Amino acid sequence: MKVAEQYDICTSFFDRLRQASSRLLLLDYDGTLAPFTPDRKRAFPYHDIPEIISRIMAADTRVVLISGRSARELLFLSGIHPQPEIWGSHGAERLFADGSYEVDAPDAEHRVALQTARRAFISAGLTDRIETKPGSIAVHWRGLSSAQQRGTEAEVRHICEPLVRQHGLELLRFDGGLEFRAPGKDKGDAVETILSESRQDVAAAYLGDDQTDENAFRAIKGRGLAVLVRLERRSTRADVWLKPPEELIRFLRDWLRACGEER
Repeated sequence: MKVAEQYDICTSFFDRLRQASSRLLLLDYDGTLAPFTPDRKRAFPYHDIPEIISRIMAADTRVVLISGRSARELLFLSGIHPQPEIWGSHGAERLFADGSYEVDAPDAEHRVALQTARRAFISAGLTDRIETKPGSIAVHWRGLSSAQQRGTEAEVRHICEPLVRQHGLELLRFDGGLEFRAPGKDKGDAVETILSESRQDVAAAYLGDDQTDENAFRAIKGRGLAVLVRLERRSTRADVWLKPPEELIRFLRDWLRACGEER
């Protein structure tokens, strides 16, 4: 898409946002609000992001984080105050702004398969690379050499693909690893639920970066703006593409301006 076309789309959206009686900002985290880092426990947001989002929330916008991370982990990493609503584990967890919590747990067969995979990952020496979440296990290889990444991917597939065939689980690639997960909710389901709770005329946008965000882009089509946030463009359902952090921060400041909170 040409720069002029993107500009026109964003201008039209912010004109709508300026007049809206209800506003909704949906945000992925890793790769969107925060740069990727080999140490995923130190994936903090780009400078100024928490403060800008807090101001957007204060400007009468409902802000929701939707991430593959666990919801409580994201709560502490994001640094956003007051606490926004968070959907973690691709929508399997919902942590409300008031602290109440819901989780969509996998069934018994899928739990057994996940436990089997986890034991195999540990036996294969991947303990420091695994992230266990409700309904899934992510194996991260960011920071490894190309050869180490290929070896890790081969080992994960060797462990998981028989379990996928036997028990109907999924093995999905994300930016920096593979995730072995029980079938269930994805980010698109989270977006659809949130939109169903909103006014029909809500001005809404979803910002995300990787393949797991494509379901969310699909869900918001026709109801709001889908924004791809990443350093390099790729094939996507998104309406516009922003390079972080400068273009991302500009977009968020434009959101504040549309709410009458920044000049």
